[in-house]
Amino acid sequence: MGIRSRFQPAVLAVALATFACFLGIGIVDPILPSIARELGASHFMVEFLFTSYLLVMGVSMLFAGALATRIGSKTTLLAGLAIVAVFSGLCYFAQSVETLAVLRGFWGLGNALFTTTALAILVGVATGNAERAIGLYEASLGFGIACGPLIGGVLGRQAWQLPFAGASVILAAAFVFSALTVTEPDAERQQTVRDVVATFRHTGVRTNALVGLLYTFGFFTLLAYTPLILDLATFELGLVFFAWGMLVIVGSAALAPRLNRRFGTPEVTRATLSVFAVVFAVMWLSDGSTSALAALTVAAGLLCGVLNANLTTLAMGISGHGRSRASGAFNSLRFTGGALAPITAGYVGQQYSATTPYVLGALALLAGIGLLSARFGEFRFTAPDAQH
Repeated sequence: MGIRSRFQPAVLAVALATFACFLGIGIVDPILPSIARELGASHFMVEFLFTSYLLVMGVSMLFAGALATRIGSKTTLLAGLAIVAVFSGLCYFAQSVETLAVLRGFWGLGNALFTTTALAILVGVATGNAERAIGLYEASLGFGIACGPLIGGVLGRQAWQLPFAGASVILAAAFVFSALTVTEPDAERQQTVRDVVATFRHTGVRTNALVGLLYTFGFFTLLAYTPLILDLATFELGLVFFAWGMLVIVGSAALAPRLNRRFGTPEVTRATLSVFAVVFAVMWLSDGSTSALAALTVAAGLLCGVLNANLTTLAMGISGHGRSRASGAFNSLRFTGGALAPITAGYVGQQYSATTPYVLGALALLAGIGLLSARFGEFRFTAPDAQH
């Protein structure tokens, strides 16, 4: 692919907006202990900052794709960016963890609108190069999640509210840049929420979405719960998750394509889930060692990158459904299931030992491996480029 086709303004704008939108996830990680301490909240309550976000995001995915086919992908994308920018800014003024959780729910709504249309725009613009576009999307997402903790760690040293204000400013800039440069891709057939739900009738779509749900449970057990038990200062937490996010980029943009070409996407996905389950088992056996947990968290970034890219690639290429419809169906189930992980980990960690939640993460991944193995024959995968 030539330089001009690789770096079209629309592709770059959406990639940069993806970075800005998803730094909001990671920006919370290093300030979770400060929020719990200064607002007098338990680990269980603090985890609602992730659960409300993910639950609203997952449910909203059911109609986000349908909305995009009616009002246009660009309009939907800009609406999502605007919502995230406004409600991240309002988090700066929150006086309780309950208020923060509600505002984060609206943040999830904005991210749902943005996420569905961002991927559809990238794949639509990069005709004939969908795998590269998905890799760019996942790399931008990973870089956003990586830089989020770094920004949160730097600003959070002064006050836990400042990272929210910083995210709002960056998102406002991304909104302006996207409004000026993103062009509307080719329109897809109009669809309804019923159409998105009907996508699950395809056995491959349903299996991949359930595997995505189980993996996302593990993903957010790692991302949302681990900061609460690492005995590190705010800035140090930011560095740990920045390193994790950088390996997410390597996994999604560099490692996944190479492995997939050699072994096949479903096969690589199953093997990576197995390694991730082993990592969780070792974290459970670590006895809460800060150095061990930090090292394992960083290393897991590579696995998360491969799995993020592969499950998204499978979602876009496993059936003949349109991009928005396939993405909406996959992500709705994936993130709704992921919403259970933070509060479950927070509760189990308080009731039992600090590392017990990693057992649940490992079990979820093992269930995903079992489901993928049992239904392996359903994955008649074709490249997303062939989808319309």
